[in-house]
Amino acid sequence: MKEPNIVILAGGISSRMRKAVQSSVEIDATLLNETQSKSKSMLGVGGNARPFLDYVLYNIEQAGYRDVVIVVGEKDPSIIDYYEQQSGKKQFGRLIISYATQMIPEGRTKPLGTADALLEVIKGKPDWKRQSFTVCNSDNIYSIRAMRLLMDDEHENVMIDYDRSALQFEPQRFEQFSVIKKDGDGFLLNIIEKPSFSDIETAKDASGRIGVSMNIFHFSYDMIFPFLESVPLHPLRQEKELPHAVKMMVAKYPRSMFTIPLSEHVIDLTSQGDIPEVREYLMKEFPDF
Repeated sequence: MKEPNIVILAGGISSRMRKAVQSSVEIDATLLNETQSKSKSMLGVGGNARPFLDYVLYNIEQAGYRDVVIVVGEKDPSIIDYYEQQSGKKQFGRLIISYATQMIPEGRTKPLGTADALLEVIKGKPDWKRQSFTVCNSDNIYSIRAMRLLMDDEHENVMIDYDRSALQFEPQRFEQFSVIKKDGDGFLLNIIEKPSFSDIETAKDASGRIGVSMNIFHFSYDMIFPFLESVPLHPLRQEKELPHAVKMMVAKYPRSMFTIPLSEHVIDLTSQGDIPEVREYLMKEFPDF
């Protein structure tokens, strides 16, 4: 099994969460207030107002990870404040949790993106050189199984290839997810963001299955590092994006990223409209947590 290292990306400014959306289900006023002041991963959507990130960390711990770095934003102290309290430390006693702050460069209103965040983390973890690590979002709950698959797989670089038909989202939402194009042996050829209809058709495998990325990867430190350093700003979003760094790595080193097919739903907390469904899921799946 690979080294039990993991990075959780929680340094974004949660702009989509702060926008009001129409919902047929009323959202608690306290939660609505939290959406304007906290990282979305710290919203108290669980039982007894437990933050969403608690459930992400629970699955991480159960999957066997131990060294955890959480990327936090420079203007939001809520994550560090919570997990550095004695109660926060006790609940995940098998995890060694540290933090990396993603700064907002002068002249910008938001950080430089996920590739920049990850670069800052691993520059500060020289002990991870010649090792490997997983990286995932803070606003998704990935299953214990998915996380174990990444560590158990023999390939240096690997990602979960989610079956789009198993994701329980409205079509207009999952149709915007990045699709994965692979060769016949399951090695990544391309990640296509905001795919067109023709992109989706060409990404289908021999059985007609469409695989999508939910931004959970396992990397060799030494292989991904130079691409995190050299990835350019996206021409429109003006951010350095992790999927682009992955595509650069695959372009230079073909068959360097293996994909693991998995057919299951992934809980996603992106906007205020997700809150009722997420709360229902957490109450049902984690009744005693």
